[in-house]
Amino acid sequence: MSTTLTGTPAARTARPRMLRGLTWLVLRQHRATLGSVLALVVLGSLWIVYQRAQLNDLLDAAGWPAKSVPQPVVGEGYRNLTTLLGLLPGVLAVFFGAPLIAADQEQGTARLVTTQSVTRRRWIVAKVGWCLLVALVAGSVLSAVFTWWWRPHHSVLPDIWMDTSVFDTTGPVLPAFALFLTAAGITIGVLLRRVLASMVVTFVFCVAAQVAWGMLRVHLGSPRTITYPLEAPLPARLDGAYEVDRWVADADGQLYGWGSCAEVTQKATDACIKEKGIVDNVFQYLEYDQMTAMQWTGSGILLAGTAALTAFALWWASRRPL
Repeated sequence: MSTTLTGTPAARTARPRMLRGLTWLVLRQHRATLGSVLALVVLGSLWIVYQRAQLNDLLDAAGWPAKSVPQPVVGEGYRNLTTLLGLLPGVLAVFFGAPLIAADQEQGTARLVTTQSVTRRRWIVAKVGWCLLVALVAGSVLSAVFTWWWRPHHSVLPDIWMDTSVFDTTGPVLPAFALFLTAAGITIGVLLRRVLASMVVTFVFCVAAQVAWGMLRVHLGSPRTITYPLEAPLPARLDGAYEVDRWVADADGQLYGWGSCAEVTQKATDACIKEKGIVDNVFQYLEYDQMTAMQWTGSGILLAGTAALTAFALWWASRRPL
């Protein structure tokens, strides 16, 4: 004898989602990009940890810091790492910031979303806010891990602290630059409304911004000056210092260009020095202990630029047809 079940099966209980509404929509829409950024951050952090462990083993075997270490202590892996870290803000700007709003405008998604219960301003704020948060987290994590590697070993690593590969990838500069360029990409996308054009213009802007930043970097700190005898060796305190300028001077303190007495022969050079009465070297420099203050000053400028660009993008997108 068979029995037939005629009762209604119990309805499955829906699992509550951690994210709801507009937040869920934004993250789902950009899940591929978010996954790529997350993978980049995780793999980059693991790479840095691995490189640091290798360097520590090498230094321990050499007896550092009690003994000097033969150079170089790092290979192509270090150079590739600093290059990729330097490219991170531009990559986020071109592939995340520029298409963020432009893609929705080009594909008509923006009109669809804003005809629902969500207001235009709320939709734009949610998208821009999450994009900038991702850029901030990615830059902060990679910068923190790389700084953890670089600072204790900076004296044996090949780049000095003012090099782009160090100054722009440690401390607050990397996340601040990531925010600034990402905000610029968003703004360019809002203005151009086309994905490919926005990405190209954002790339050009990133290159120009890097050049301008390189020119600004040296002006973030107040140079110090030291005077020492002409024939004396370079003072030990200048080890690791970044040279801003240098001159030679006479006993009265009058400055001459460093090459003022660069003659063809040593006899002519000595005669020039004697004629001008040159007795001292004058060295203008930035010191390593100024690095942190300079980085925070530069980051403040970048964050101010980020705020201005974001405010403009929100204002423009909320008042123009999508």
